[in-house]
Amino acid sequence: MDATAPARVLAEAVQGHMRLIQAVTSQARDRSTRSRLASVGSEVAGLAGWLSWDMGDHGSARTWYGAAIKAARQSADPLLLAYQQGSLASFEVDAGNVAQGLSLIHGARRLLGRDRPAIAAAWLSSLEAVAHATAGDERAAERALVASASEVERLHSADPPPWPWVFVFDERKVAAARITCGARLARPRWVHSSVEDASAALSSGHEKQRALLALDVASGHMASGHLDAAFTLATQALDVGLKLRSGRVVERARQFRRGLSTGNPPVIVRDFDERMHDVYL
Repeated sequence: MDATAPARVLAEAVQGHMRLIQAVTSQARDRSTRSRLASVGSEVAGLAGWLSWDMGDHGSARTWYGAAIKAARQSADPLLLAYQQGSLASFEVDAGNVAQGLSLIHGARRLLGRDRPAIAAAWLSSLEAVAHATAGDERAAERALVASASEVERLHSADPPPWPWVFVFDERKVAAARITCGARLARPRWVHSSVEDASAALSSGHEKQRALLALDVASGHMASGHLDAAFTLATQALDVGLKLRSGRVVERARQFRRGLSTGNPPVIVRDFDERMHDVYL
């Protein structure tokens, strides 16, 4: 439902679910039951963190992701713990805390060891690539993208993703990560060369994720000097953010707009600015 509903609509129900799990856990007497319930609690707390991030409530997002990591430790499931650490890493990198994000990613790798599932390795490498790109390290980002693509080749498309992963991670996800890296490095060539491979993500039914990726593609167009294409895409993404009241999408749109400095913006830019006026998400 996160794909089509505002996070504010979902957050109360998720927190109610969390309170139910806590109440049931407090009555559990044996260790194995508490461990299983901790796994469920970790998932719900992670979802609450994701919703808080989408709402732009970074303080609550950190609190919930911290709770998800704590519950994952209690579950004694290293794969779940690595997943939650990677999720928090993605949030911290997006917030600009690259060193903390990279530390969490490296810690997640150590938890899983050399025998980690290919999907975990591919996903973590894609997160690492975006972290390095955010820090401006093109070579490290490229190495991480190559590593992610290499791990994807080990995956079997017919196999369902292992829990706690819900969605398949494939070469299209690597292409989407490359677009994000290109946007953050201001390398339009990376963005344009990956758009076709990431077409599934750009046509995804998950409107918020599609809007975020579209803003990265728009950044590539702006870096190439194609303002009409850039602001057409960015306006469409902003409209999705406003419709679904996604603070994360709207803030990314603000970051995109700050990338253009001009004393006499063209009409399409002024129209975008008009949409941004009086937005308080």
